[in-house]
Amino acid sequence: MALVMCLPYAGAGAGVYRSWKTMATERARAVPIQLPGREEEFSRPRYTSFPECVADVTRRVTEAAAGEPFAVFGHSFGGLIAYEVTRHLYETGGPVPERLIVSGTRSPRYRGYTGLSDDDDEAVDRLKQDSLRGFEALDHPELRAILLPTLRSDARLLEQYGDYRPEMCDPLPVPLTALRGVSDTLATPEGVADWKTFTTKDYAEYEMPGGHLYLLDSMPELWRLIEEQL
Repeated sequence: MALVMCLPYAGAGAGVYRSWKTMATERARAVPIQLPGREEEFSRPRYTSFPECVADVTRRVTEAAAGEPFAVFGHSFGGLIAYEVTRHLYETGGPVPERLIVSGTRSPRYRGYTGLSDDDDEAVDRLKQDSLRGFEALDHPELRAILLPTLRSDARLLEQYGDYRPEMCDPLPVPLTALRGVSDTLATPEGVADWKTFTTKDYAEYEMPGGHLYLLDSMPELWRLIEEQL
């Protein structure tokens, strides 16, 4: 059995993958990885730099794997972190995942992100426009006050990425699967297809119905696809 380390998208917590924990088979079991500043770790300080994020998530993934075979999956913001964690593990001689699965995220060569507006209404409008769905909670003032700081924190990390990864790196000897929603305007076809240049091993690419947060409407189907890749 392979453990699938699951990293959430910007603003989300590990709970987004809760349903996958009930779908474990002899082939794979989901292990949602929590990030600080959300859900049960709400009181913990959020990451302030991309190096801090990569180092801490690498530690969390390694501890959760506990020496067992594992893969790494991440969606959007989580997909970029999944790639950097995999690279960090490879470069430091740590346990390397059996497969890297990135979803709803362009390759590092296609990065480029502007932060969220300081104006709450403008920030919410942009999130809804980009993602089409998944941020309905922002319509509620109480939840907006809780969620927006985390979203802005994650957005600042994405803004830092160009300094963290200023140059392209050699491809990794790790099989890689890239996924996107067919209507996604953020994870563009060319930006996602470029992931094939980031591996020297097996590469696979799939599209699923929906936009940037397609996974919210296709959790069982997406889990089955992930299992097939292992």
